[in-house]
Amino acid sequence: MSLPNERTLTLPQNFTPCTIRELLTQLYIPKKWQHFLRIEKAVTINGSYKPINTTVFAGDTINLTFTQVDSTQTYLPSRNLPDIVYEDTDIIIINKPAGQKTHPNRPDENNTAMNDVEYYLNRTNEHVYMIHRLDMWTSGLLLLAKNPVVVPILNRQLALKIMKRFYLAIVRKSKPILANGTISDPIGLDETDKRKRQVRKNGLLSVTHFSVVNQTQDLATLKLDLETGRTHQIRVHLSHHEMPIINDPLYDPLADSSQIMSLKAYEIQLIKPFSFAGLTVNLNP
Repeated sequence: MSLPNERTLTLPQNFTPCTIRELLTQLYIPKKWQHFLRIEKAVTINGSYKPINTTVFAGDTINLTFTQVDSTQTYLPSRNLPDIVYEDTDIIIINKPAGQKTHPNRPDENNTAMNDVEYYLNRTNEHVYMIHRLDMWTSGLLLLAKNPVVVPILNRQLALKIMKRFYLAIVRKSKPILANGTISDPIGLDETDKRKRQVRKNGLLSVTHFSVVNQTQDLATLKLDLETGRTHQIRVHLSHHEMPIINDPLYDPLADSSQIMSLKAYEIQLIKPFSFAGLTVNLNP
């Protein structure tokens, strides 16, 4: 049985031969950890240590032992079980409800999504580690790690756009919307309201791709793909172009406070850590 910070994989039959160093890069293992794997001789091929420039082939069994792992994230367990959509050895994907924060802002908070997953994982002596966030009023798929070993690997997939996240939004509109397009307005702080962001010339580069699923005279359902991940990015971009998300408490002037915001993270695509297998998880639109 593998230790928590040890991983073993057998290279698939369609694997193209490459060096151990190239393999580690293909697995999205950060260079810092590649360095420690090399100097600590913590990579074995078919049970034997080999130099990092050794070529590996289909069918070879690779064992990796990570000693330099940061596991400082800690969350209080709640008393609520999360809505689990997918789980394996290393990751868990939940359906976060609208109105729940992703993570606590104070050490004594215990009612966020992270606290719920911590409560669930504590039953098997595991802990939760954050990969990305969802706005409090955005519902849908939230990816979390069950082991600190996979955190930088998943973070690297995010940075390289290997991991993709898709959203569905229902918006108000006053004119027809193009079938698809890209919004690339820079986003910065709203100086009149600390809760909000706004499009401004000195803001950060922000890119949102959209396509229309369907539309009527007054409403449209949009599928959205983020190229960047700014705070409130989808909400700000759509409202700036006179397409506010229905019941957005900050950016929809006609929002009904008794209703939830019509923005849902409905699909995640990634490569499973320590493998070459793609994974797609989605909710019903």
